[in-house]
Amino acid sequence: MRAGASSGAFISFEGGDGAGKSTQIKRLAEALRTAGHDVVTTREPGGSPGAEAIRKLLLEGSADKWTPITEALLMYAARADHLERTIAPALQRGSVVITDRFADSTMAYQGLAGALGKETVAALHKIVVRDREPDLTIILDLPVEEGLKRAGAVGGAEQRFESKGAAYHEKVRQAFLEIAQREPQRCAIVSAEGDSETVAARVRDVVQKRLPSLFKA
Repeated sequence: MRAGASSGAFISFEGGDGAGKSTQIKRLAEALRTAGHDVVTTREPGGSPGAEAIRKLLLEGSADKWTPITEALLMYAARADHLERTIAPALQRGSVVITDRFADSTMAYQGLAGALGKETVAALHKIVVRDREPDLTIILDLPVEEGLKRAGAVGGAEQRFESKGAAYHEKVRQAFLEIAQREPQRCAIVSAEGDSETVAARVRDVVQKRLPSLFKA
């Protein structure tokens, strides 16, 4: 769990490309602010000036631009800066921090789907994250074909991972399900199928059950 935080909560959203994480984060943040919380929304890779510079390196360019080990090292360099400059200070203030992706994405994309292996990613995780894990990780699950269709409709320059193909993304999906099975106390799988309002209701139900103090009157 979080080290040294006086109050607040740390929530991460995970899932394949096109699962709707940014939309659901916005909805949950609005609900928590209505409940009286200061909420910080952030993202990975990114979330701090240094990490945002690394994000551009990671998400733009050709699919084979980096090897899995290089990707993982860049991800954890960005994560270290993100933790120290954004996440940890916000938690110390008592804010609720909601991040669009965190360490599970590195394990899924580079460690499992990218064939880097669990051990290498776990070693980097131990150095950078230590015990500063999210209190709750919501994994938005969606069939790969639908997710890539949604992601393609958004477009933009940050399409490097989407271009890796359906087979790779199916490995990513299965990797997230494996992570959730391995850590059921922290992770909750939420179906991302259906309209955003329906998915938001599912997300809020999970948060209320897992972190009930956030919605107490």
